[in-house]
Amino acid sequence: MRVYIGHDRREQAAFDVAAKTARAYGCTVIPLYEDRLRLAGLITRPMDRRGNMFDLNSNAPQATDFAIARFAVPILAHSGWCLFADADVIFMQDPHELLAIADPSKAVQVVKHPEFWGLPIQKMDGQVQSRYPRKLWSSVVLWNCDHQANQRLNLTTINQWPGRDLHAFKWLADDEIGDLPPEANWLVGMTPKPERPIVAHYTLGGPWLEGWEPREHDELWTAESQR
Repeated sequence: MRVYIGHDRREQAAFDVAAKTARAYGCTVIPLYEDRLRLAGLITRPMDRRGNMFDLNSNAPQATDFAIARFAVPILAHSGWCLFADADVIFMQDPHELLAIADPSKAVQVVKHPEFWGLPIQKMDGQVQSRYPRKLWSSVVLWNCDHQANQRLNLTTINQWPGRDLHAFKWLADDEIGDLPPEANWLVGMTPKPERPIVAHYTLGGPWLEGWEPREHDELWTAESQR
C-alpha cells in the first residue's frame, strides 16, 4: 500500500507520527511536499503568502501546505490503488484492510461525513476554517488511479479550479464516489470513537501544537509519538 501523507512545515511532529504509524504496517509512505510539486511544475496556481496563505483562485485562505497537493496523487501514482491522508492522523490498524473493500467501479472512496457547519471559526494553529460542501471527505481518500474518471483531474483542474470544488470532488459524478467505513476516518473529538478505528484523524488539532489544552484521546497520539 502506497500512502501519500500531506506535509506541512508547521506540523512536522504530526507528519512524523503519521508516517511512522503507517510504516509500522509495511506501507510505503510518500510525503506530499507542495514546494517540490511547484518546482516540478505540477502546481502553478497563484498563492499570496504575505501573512497566512491565501489561494487566489479560491479567493479564500489555504489552511495547510498540502490543501491542493493531495489532488496530484493520481498523477504521481500513475496506476493502482493508493491512500491519501492528512498529516494529523495516526494509523491504529493496518490500512491494507481497505484494499479488501476497494471497489473498482469507484474513482475514489471516502468516509462521507455529514456537513459540519458547527465547526469552530479557527482550526489547529489559528488558521481560518473554510466552509464548503463535503467538508473533510478529502482528508482520507482511497484512490483508484486506474479509473477513467480520474483522468478529468489534470493540471488544468488542479491549478485553475477553486479549492472548494476540488475538495467536493466536482470532477466526479456522485455514483463515482464510493464509501469507506467510519473507522477509516474517525474525527477525534467530533464523531464517536469506533470500536476498532483504522485511522484516527485529529482535525481539531493535537498535542503537537504549542499551547494545546489537553483533550480526550490525546493519549493515543502521545503514546505513538513516544513509542
